[in-house]
Amino acid sequence: MRFSFVTLFPNLIKGYFSESILKRAIEDEKISIDFYNPRDFTTDKHNRVDAPMIGGGAGMLMTPQPLMDTLEKVRADSPKAHIIFLSPVAKTFTQNDAKRLAIKEHVVFVSGRYEGIDERVIEAQADELFSIGDFILTGGELASMVVCDAISRNVESVLGNADSLSVESFEDALLEAPSFTKPKDYEGNEVVSEFLKGNHSKITDLKRGLALYKTKYFRPDLYKKGITHEK
Repeated sequence: MRFSFVTLFPNLIKGYFSESILKRAIEDEKISIDFYNPRDFTTDKHNRVDAPMIGGGAGMLMTPQPLMDTLEKVRADSPKAHIIFLSPVAKTFTQNDAKRLAIKEHVVFVSGRYEGIDERVIEAQADELFSIGDFILTGGELASMVVCDAISRNVESVLGNADSLSVESFEDALLEAPSFTKPKDYEGNEVVSEFLKGNHSKITDLKRGLALYKTKYFRPDLYKKGITHEK
């Protein structure tokens, strides 16, 4: 699966893919990453890609021409490219989106900078828009990496153990149950005893109950969905 990042700052992203699971996924040719820099496409004699907002407003906005030409190049090179813009005003990205997008051939992430992107570019080129939460970042690169990471781990064979995906948070409208490792007693705080007895049926039931309690406490909105699902 191919991922492309449209960004003014590719070096902010490259390092993330040079370690751990995603590095191995690239080496094993499960995924690939590449970059398009709008600054390479600008026709401005001063190489600028931003301008003041029409109608006033603080800060600068990414101008249409460099981004439009960049994305037209992307689509010419890759007709099946699925272009995603990261924006705080968009739909919240979810695990279901990650799983759905993991079967695409080519996903492109457009990272805004300054005060954002001229809306005409988004209207003309966006296949989807996503937000990673109700907060503002300096640029879209971090959000792009978050979404790319979530999609990548759902690509077939990227994770060493595919079963890991089935027990994670959000897979069953619930948060994942608490997990423990050795030692069984750490500074007087012991692992739940049922986990140590080897009865996998009881352990499964216990984890389900703990997941319900955890979800009810941290995410009551998901808890309601989980209860409905069980019925």
